[in-house]
Amino acid sequence: MAAPVGGMLAARDTTAMEKQAMTEPRIRNIVIVGGGTAGWMAAAALSKLLQGQVGIRLIESDEIGIVGVGEATIPQIQLFNQALGLDEDDFIRKTQGTFKLGIEFVDWLRPGHSYHHAFGGIGGRPLGVVPFYQYWLKLHQAGAAGELGDYTFNSIAARQNKFMRAVAIPNSPLSTIAHAFHFDAGLYAKYLRGHAEARGVRRTEGKVTETRLRAENGFIEAVVLESGEVVGGDLFIDCSGFRGLLIEQALHTGYEDWTHWLPCNRAMAVPCESVSPPTPFTRSTARKAGWQWRIPLQHRIGNGMVYSADHLSDDEAASILLGNLDGAPLADPRPLRFVTGMRKRFWNRNCVAMGLASGFMEPLESTSIHFIQQSISKLVAFFPSAGFDQVDIDEFNRQVQFEYERSRDFIVLHYIANERPGPFWRQCREMAIPDTLAAKIELFRSHGRLFREHEELFTESSWVQVLLGQGVRPRSYHPMVDTLPHDEVSRMVAGVRGVHEACVAAMPSHAEFIAKHCVAGAVAVPA
Repeated sequence: MAAPVGGMLAARDTTAMEKQAMTEPRIRNIVIVGGGTAGWMAAAALSKLLQGQVGIRLIESDEIGIVGVGEATIPQIQLFNQALGLDEDDFIRKTQGTFKLGIEFVDWLRPGHSYHHAFGGIGGRPLGVVPFYQYWLKLHQAGAAGELGDYTFNSIAARQNKFMRAVAIPNSPLSTIAHAFHFDAGLYAKYLRGHAEARGVRRTEGKVTETRLRAENGFIEAVVLESGEVVGGDLFIDCSGFRGLLIEQALHTGYEDWTHWLPCNRAMAVPCESVSPPTPFTRSTARKAGWQWRIPLQHRIGNGMVYSADHLSDDEAASILLGNLDGAPLADPRPLRFVTGMRKRFWNRNCVAMGLASGFMEPLESTSIHFIQQSISKLVAFFPSAGFDQVDIDEFNRQVQFEYERSRDFIVLHYIANERPGPFWRQCREMAIPDTLAAKIELFRSHGRLFREHEELFTESSWVQVLLGQGVRPRSYHPMVDTLPHDEVSRMVAGVRGVHEACVAAMPSHAEFIAKHCVAGAVAVPA
C-alpha cells in the first residue's frame, strides 16, 4: 500500500516545495465539488498539508442527498485521523461511533455457517519463515485443531463482545489489538468540516450547473453555480458521487463496468433502533440474491441490502431487509442504484475523482472510506505543479487502479466460493473470474501459500481467513512445518489458543469500554 496520508502529512518537506515553487508555476487554488465524506476528508487533509499556501474552496448543496452506505471502516482510518490530530475519544463521541474488530460473515458459504474476517494477525508469531496458520493447518487437517477463528485474537474477542485498545505489554496479544470504527458518515463529514474550515477552507452552498473547459487543452477552467457565480481553479477534485459531475459529465473519462464479476446492482439502506449493546464487529449476512449489512452505532443500527435486480425485486428486497432488523425501523428504506466498477482514469487533466465519483465497490469489506483515504494519500505523493506532468498523472492512475483491482478480486472471492442454493448463487459459482484471483486461489489450494503483492490492501491474514471461511481448503500444508516434531507443534498451537482466551477474559466488554471513555450524547435520529 502507498504511504498513508498520515505519513505524508508528517513528512512534509517545506524546503523541497519551496524550491519547486521557484522553478515551476504553483497550484494556487483547489476547488472541491461535493461534500460528504469524500469532500470533507479531502478538504481536511489538504488544508492541514498546505497550511494556507493554497486556497481551498468546497462547493456543496444541502439539497443533494448523501449516499452514506459506508459507515464501517478498516484500521487504516486511524492513520488518517491521527494525521489530522483528532482525539479518538472525541471523534467517537461526535460521530456516535463504536469500535470494530472485524466482520462476521453469516450464511455466505452455506446456510447455518459463519466465520469472522478479523483485523490483525492470526495466532502467534511466525516460526522462522513459516507463518502460524501453516502449523495450525497441519493439525486441523489431522482433526487435532479447531477452526481458525479459535486461534485468532480479534475473532475470540469479537465473539465475546469484548474490546479495548492495544496496551504496551511485551509479548502479549493485548499489545497488537487492531481496530477500526463504525460511525455516522454524515456526522463524520460535519466533524471534518469543522477542522477544515478552521484551517481556512471556504465552503460555498450551491449547485454546479456548468463546467467550463479551456479550449486549448480541455482542462477545467471553472465551474458555474446556479447563482451565476463562476468559480475558477487550478486543480479540481470531483466528490460529486455517482454523477461524476466533472470527471464524467464534463471530461467524458469513461467507466469500466465489473457487473460480470460482481452482479449486484441495487442497495437499500435503513436505520433501526438498537435493542442490545453494540457489537464490536460488522455483520454481513448472505440472502437470496445478495447480502445484508448490520453496522452498530451508539444511537442506532445501520442496515442495508445489496442485491441483484435481475434476481430480486425491490419489494422483495425491502421485505427481506425490514424482516431482519434488530429493532423498529427509524425510516423508510432508501433505494440506491449502482454499477460496480471504476473510472478508466481517476485523474484526468486537472481533475481528480474521489469517493463514488471514482468508482464503486460494494461495501462488503468496508473499503469505501479507505479508497478515499488512499486517493488523498496518492494525490499528496503526486501533488502537481500547475503544469500537470502527464507522467505523474499516469503513475497515480496506475497505482489507484492496482488498488481497485486487487480489492475487487478479494470481494469476488466471497461470491464465487459458495455452496448456497438458488440461481443467483449458482451464477456466482459458475462465472469466469479475473486471472489474478484464479492464480491466487490455485496457489492456496496447493500448500496454503499466499503472497502479498506490492503491498496490496488485503494481507495474507485476510486472504487466509476468507479463503478458509468460504470453503477453499488447501490439499496440504507448507512442507517446512514437518521440521518440528508433531508434539511440539501441538503444544505451540494449543498454547496460542490458551493465551488468547486468557487475554480476552481480562478485557472489558465493548459497551463498558465505550461507557468509560467515549459515550456520546443524544442526537436527533435522521428522518
